[in-house]
Formats: sequence, structure tokens, C-alpha cells
Amino acid sequence: MPTALVVADGSWVTNEVRSALSFGGWEIEEITDPRSVVARVEESRVDAVIIDMQVGSKGGMAVIRSIRQATDLFERPRLVLLLDRTADEFLARRAGADAAVLKPFDAPELRAALAMRPAAVAAGEEE
Repeated sequence: MPTALVVADGSWVTNEVRSALSFGGWEIEEITDPRSVVARVEESRVDAVIIDMQVGSKGGMAVIRSIRQATDLFERPRLVLLLDRTADEFLARRAGADAAVLKPFDAPELRAALAMRPAAVAAGEEE
């Protein structure tokens, strides 16, 4: 069973993710402190990290950069950023997110974001 780590401080965001992935066989873990995400990813191999754009004292872009710096390309979980507005897609790409989904999202959108392969892996590139 794949595991997704949801990084959000709003319970409605976590509830929406949990609902969207309820039929996909995903195990959902929650974390509200963005400063502890990297340690959590390193100690427990999660398949995906779904990060809210604004969470606690550290934005989603910074969380993604921290995970990318701390993990190897082929061991890195899929990184999905939950956006507040369409214009944030640029920021998601710049941070290195594998996918981005605009809130509010529906189940097919989130599942599709989790299913797509990271661009660097699909192209056979290395960091």
C-alpha cells in the first residue's frame, strides 16, 4: 500500500486529501510542522509528499527544496504542491515540485498528480 505524507496545518486540506485518496489504497500520514518533514521522509520511506502552499512558518516551496536537498533523486518521494492560485504554478516548478494541484481540487486531479512520473526520471536525467 503506498503511503502519502500530507504537510498541512489546515485540517480541511488533510481531510480533502484523505477523501480524494480513500479509494486508491493510499495510507495517509499527517504532519503539521513543516520543519520536521525532512526527518520524517528520511526515517520512513513515503511514496509521496503532498504539501500545502502555506503551512506553518515555512512555505511549501521551502519544504520541497529541503526534501530535494536531503534526498537522492531515485529515493525521493513524489512531491506534490497544493496551490492557492493558478499563478503559483510558476513557483511550484521553480521549487522543483513534481506536480501541482490547484485548491480546491477533486479526487481525479490529485490522483493524476500522484501517478505522473517526475520529469527528470522520465527523461533519464540526473541532478
